[in-house]
Amino acid sequence: MASQVSTRQLVVTRTPLRVSFAGGGTDLAAFYDHDYGAVLSTAINKYIYVTVKRHSDIFQESIRINYSRSEQVTRIEDVQNNIARECLRFLEVEPPIYISTVGDLPASTGLGGSSSFTVGLLNALHAFKGERVSAGQLAEEASHIEIDILGEPIGKQDQYAAAFGGLNLFCFRAGGSVAVEPQRLANGALHELFDSMMMFWTGHQRDSRSVLSEQKAHTAEKMESLQQMRGHAERLRSLLSGGLCNIKAFAAVLDEGWQLKRQLGSRITNDQIDQWYARARVAGALGGKLCGAGGGGFLLFLVPHDKQTLVSNALSDLRQITVAPEVHGSQVLFVE
Repeated sequence: MASQVSTRQLVVTRTPLRVSFAGGGTDLAAFYDHDYGAVLSTAINKYIYVTVKRHSDIFQESIRINYSRSEQVTRIEDVQNNIARECLRFLEVEPPIYISTVGDLPASTGLGGSSSFTVGLLNALHAFKGERVSAGQLAEEASHIEIDILGEPIGKQDQYAAAFGGLNLFCFRAGGSVAVEPQRLANGALHELFDSMMMFWTGHQRDSRSVLSEQKAHTAEKMESLQQMRGHAERLRSLLSGGLCNIKAFAAVLDEGWQLKRQLGSRITNDQIDQWYARARVAGALGGKLCGAGGGGFLLFLVPHDKQTLVSNALSDLRQITVAPEVHGSQVLFVE
C-alpha cells in the first residue's frame, strides 16, 4: 500500500518505452487464464515525461491537461483523455491540477507508449500526493485502469515493462498474477545485443485496439500458435541464461516468431511491411519483427555490424532510430 507523506506542488516523472522480443499476445487474459503466458522484453532509452503541478487559482479552469491537444475543464468527469481522467478518479486527486506529457517518439508506434503514460502519470500523481509506491503496484494499478476500467483489449506486458525497466521475462498466470524474471547479462553481451539492433520507423501510426480486438476474438482457435510464441520467449531466456547472447540464434527466434504472429490477424501486416522486411533480410538482416500489435510502428532487425550499412541502404525510405538499454523503470525526476 502507498504511504502518504504530504502534498507536493510540482512533480516530473520519466517512464521508458519498451521493445518486446517474443511472446506478445500471451499476456492477454484470454490466453493466460487458460495457459500461462510469457513475454521477453527490454526497456529502452526513449521516454514518456509527465509533469503534474498544482494549478494556480488565477486561471478560470481548475483542470488543464496538455498532450497532443489541450484540455481546460472544471470537472474530472469532463476530461476527454481517458487515461488522465481515470487516473485522477482512481487516486482521488482533487483539482486544481495541471498535467502535461511529452514523448521522445510518436504515439501508437508499437513501443508501449500508452501504458508508459499510464504508469508515468500514476507515479507522478502518487508523488504529488506524497505517496511512495513500488514498481509492482504501479504496474497493477496501470493494468487495472487500462484493462478493467477502460476495457482496452490489451495485455499486461507494457505496464510491467514501463514500471520495472530492464531486460525481463514476464510470466502471466491465471487470475492475472505476474512473475518478473530479470535477465542478467554481462555488460558486453547486452551492448552486443543492442549494437546489433536496427529500428526503422514505418511512418504509420495505428490504433492497436482494432488489431488486438481481432486477435483477442480468435485466441481460442490460435492457442497452438500462441503457445509456440510463448515458447519463443522461453527459448530467448535460455539463450541468455549464461549471461551471453548468441545474436544469430536470437535473431532466428525473432524471425520464427514474426512468421507466426503475422498469421494471428488480418491487420498485423500488409504488403508494404512485408516488402520492407524482405528487403532487410536480403540485405543481411538475420531476423526481426514488427514491434507492437501490428499494422505500423517500428520494424526491428538484428544485423551483423558488417551488414548494417547495406540494410540502411535497403531501407533508405524509412527513418532509423538508435536505442540503448534502460535499466530503470518509471522514475520521479523532480519533486518540490
